[in-house]
Amino acid sequence: MSGTTGAGVAVGIASTDAQKPGGGLSVFNIFPKMLIPVILYAIIGYISVFTGGGDVSAFIGDMVAFQAGECAEGASCAVGALNGGLISIPLPSGSWTLSTGDIILMVALIALFFEMVQSSGSGTSTLLNHGLSIAVLLICLLLFLLVPIFASSVFFLIIMMALIDVAAGFTITAVAARRDLGT
Repeated sequence: MSGTTGAGVAVGIASTDAQKPGGGLSVFNIFPKMLIPVILYAIIGYISVFTGGGDVSAFIGDMVAFQAGECAEGASCAVGALNGGLISIPLPSGSWTLSTGDIILMVALIALFFEMVQSSGSGTSTLLNHGLSIAVLLICLLLFLLVPIFASSVFFLIIMMALIDVAAGFTITAVAARRDLGT
């Protein structure tokens, strides 16, 4: 008897969520958009590492040599695909060079924008999205701490955006729920 009641509750929640404008339990509403830049970073990173002979510096670069000042004296320092110039745009003030990391961060900012817009709801899909966003944040933290290819400033900024997504998402949802309850 409890199995049918639970199924009825789930159907009732799904049907009320689907009746809300912009709501519903669709994959787009539940999917954490901050996962897109993480996947993009991983794909570009691992392609760079595999084509660069298996060395992480092919993607991230040799920051130890750069920080030690060895690059200034003409020594060969690997810039890495993440920090190397990808696109150069001429401007009246000079040339503006975008790196792979800059473009990944732009994608992450766009994903964060869509997450913030979506978090204004208080339905089931919004709550599921917040739970998955926490999972993305935890996975990103583990990758940053344990996998060398993810130990970069670009990925740290993606982690910070994921943290903002989680914190602001719950805050905005709580305010929206309070508004819906009329308190």
